[in-house]
Order: sequence, then structure tokens, then C-alpha cells
Amino acid sequence: MRRAALRFCSLNKGLLIPGRRLTQGSQNPEKKGVIHMHEACSPIHVNHVRDKLREIVGASTNWRDHVKAMEERKLLQSFLAESQKGLPPRRMRDSYIEVLLPLGSQPELREKYLTVQNTIRFGRILEDLDSLGVLICYMHTRIHEAKMSPLSIVTALVDKIDMCKMSLSPEQDIKFSGHVSWVGKTSMEVKMQMFQLHGNEFCPVLDATFVMVARDSENKGPAFVNPLIPESPEEEELFRQGELNRGRRVAFSAKSLLKMAPSAEERTTIHEMFLNTLDPKTVSFQSRVLPPNAVWMENSKLKSLEVCHPQERNIFNRIFGGFLMRKAYELGWATACNFGGSRPFVVAVDDIMFQKPVDVGSLLFLSSQVCFTQDKYIQVRVHSEVASLESKEHMTTNVFHFTFMSEKEVPLVFPRTYGESMLYLDGKRHFDSMSIPVNLRKNYLVEP
Repeated sequence: MRRAALRFCSLNKGLLIPGRRLTQGSQNPEKKGVIHMHEACSPIHVNHVRDKLREIVGASTNWRDHVKAMEERKLLQSFLAESQKGLPPRRMRDSYIEVLLPLGSQPELREKYLTVQNTIRFGRILEDLDSLGVLICYMHTRIHEAKMSPLSIVTALVDKIDMCKMSLSPEQDIKFSGHVSWVGKTSMEVKMQMFQLHGNEFCPVLDATFVMVARDSENKGPAFVNPLIPESPEEEELFRQGELNRGRRVAFSAKSLLKMAPSAEERTTIHEMFLNTLDPKTVSFQSRVLPPNAVWMENSKLKSLEVCHPQERNIFNRIFGGFLMRKAYELGWATACNFGGSRPFVVAVDDIMFQKPVDVGSLLFLSSQVCFTQDKYIQVRVHSEVASLESKEHMTTNVFHFTFMSEKEVPLVFPRTYGESMLYLDGKRHFDSMSIPVNLRKNYLVEP
């Protein structure tokens, strides 16, 4: 699947930005096909995003009232469309939102986002992007006749996060913006950007693509969403790219190592690694030794456990997806740090599929493992699963793939079993699909 790779600062072609609010330095928006929002509304404060989401769905801020609030949502079923044809089409600009994170003008916000190295916590940015993506979709599907939305919109996939080649300062204001860029029958693709103030200009820092799905009022079944009408060649290209992204995800899933055997080249790779670990003093397939500067994959693991408290719930009283992403990312970072022996920097975030929701009160088990290394790069896989307090049954909720860059070259990682060999190949596939500028330097990257 497509990877999130750090690269030179560039705006996504066709991404809506306000014509008089955000600037791009010396870049020329006209040459990039950027669509201007000439009458952009005032940015929403980042602390108000989740408040707006609670208002839209009628969620209570008091955990004791959550059952009553969800019962009231059942009355909204009558507002759901029986088909997509019954919903008015929307434009990309209809869902456009700006959100301000005033780290510079409101220093009291910094501690939540600050690392000990005086950089920005990337896990917190993941949380903000997740909330913003949901709010954008509610702007696209809003029903003016209804006080509350009958839809339950949840994150299905983090498709990609592309970071520009620039450092993130905890002492300068940050601004997020985004809009719906593609629509299926019950799903929506959201394009988002992050900017940071440099001097008098907001410069692009990050591009993100999320996929959201709409469900009924009780979050039990799919629900139709408003169709999207592109208004320009640039918007038509964005919509076409959304279709291509969908096809790419289907094709990648079909080639999964859980469904198909490795290719001939991949089988050769694994066999050569196996031969390199045989003890030359014996003539036995059972006697294995590590080559110089290598580590067995099984010795690169870290694990953590989270008790899912009501504080981390979303507007539908399940655990907030952004919280899950942050915890997985931070464990992956710690794994790379422990393996490489120096502070790693995030290079790429792979597609994050939300397979199952996490209920409040569940036990969240996170298992992180280095599955591929090359030069200074460390590919980390984080597997998350939940178990209820009443049952010992474990269910997978997410699998995350992160690529980190260490300050120095790291050991090679070798699989010992067939299952670990598949993890190695899967990690190599993700790494090989990434594109990183050769002049990438650590001061342009972000930490957890």
C-alpha cells in the first residue's frame, strides 16, 4: 500500500486552502492547481473540535449519562436516507474546515504537545487529525432540518500521512485544514493538511488522507452519505485519485501474505537468510547462529497494556481512535529506540486499518516488534488486540507499521521461524514502497 514518506514541502494538488489566509512562501498556488477559498471562515480552536462533535451527535460529557444519550439517538433513525439518491449532493468546499493549535500565542497548551527534546509529540498530532477528519465528514453530511446528526461517523483507515521536509517547533502556532475529497456510498475520503507559522506565513508541514465510514444512529449498520460533485478539473483529479486509492487498497489486500504465498524472489530472500544462519561447524538444519551485527527478531519485542477508561472514549462511547494510534506509535518509537540504541525519528506511517472497535473497560494489549532493518532504518510492526474483563478471548483491532530512522546504523534483524519470515517480508514490502529523499536529516523529523 502507499506509504507516508517525508519529502520536500509541497501541497497536495487540488487541496482546498483559503486564498487570503494561508500562504506558501515562494510557491505559486496557481501552478499547483490549488483551489482558493476566498471566504474562509474563522479557524476553530483545537480544543473545541471534540466539543463540536459532541454537540453534533448529542453525546454527553458525563459518563453516567452515556446510556441515556445513546437511547435518544435511536429517535434519529427516521432522518436516515433509504438511498444515496435521496441526499443532496455536496461540494468539496462545503466540508472545508480550519482548526488552530495556538502553541505560540497560548503557551499553556505546549506541555501536552512537548517532548523532552523540545519538539512536538507526533502522537498528539495523530489524535488531532483523527478528530478533525470526523468533524469534516459531519460538515459534508449535515442535515439542516435536524438538530443532531443521525449518522455515526467513524475512522476506517489512515491511508497515508506525508510529512514535508521541515522541523516542527513547539513555540509556533499550528493550523490544520481539510475537506472531503472522495465519496462512495457509505464511505468518505478526507484530505487534511497541517501548517506551521514561520515568520508571518503559514507553511505546509503535513498532508494526510483518512477514510471514514458512515453508520446508522446506533452505530450498528452502514448508512448512506451525500454524493460529492467536483467543480473544477483539479477537484475532478482529486476525486479520481480517491477512486484509484480505493482500487489500490483492494489490490494490496488481495496480495497479503495471509492469503497468498510469497513471490519467487521473496522465497529466495528467506532461503538465503536461513543459509546465512546455519552453523558452518555442523551439517544440520537445526543448528543456527547469528551472523555478525545481527539480532534475532524474537529479541526485538516490547509490549504494553492499557486499561481503557471512560476518559479516552469517543462520542459514541468507544475508545477514541486517535488514542489508539498515539499509544501504538509511542510503543513503536520505544521499540526502535531500544533496538537502535539512539533516539529514532519517524520517517513514515503505514496505512492503519481499524478492524474492530474497542469498548470502554477493555484491556488493550499492544505488542511491538522490529521486523525489518536497513542501514539506519527500522521497520516496526505494532499489533493491538483487546480482551474484555469478563472474557479471556482476545481479538485483533489494529496492525500498525511505522518506519523510523536512527542516528546510526542498526543491526540486521533475522527471522528464526516461518511466521517471523512472513513478518520480515511484510515489513520489507512496506519499507520498499516508501520513498525518502537522500538528503533527509534528523532536524527535519519529529519525535513521539
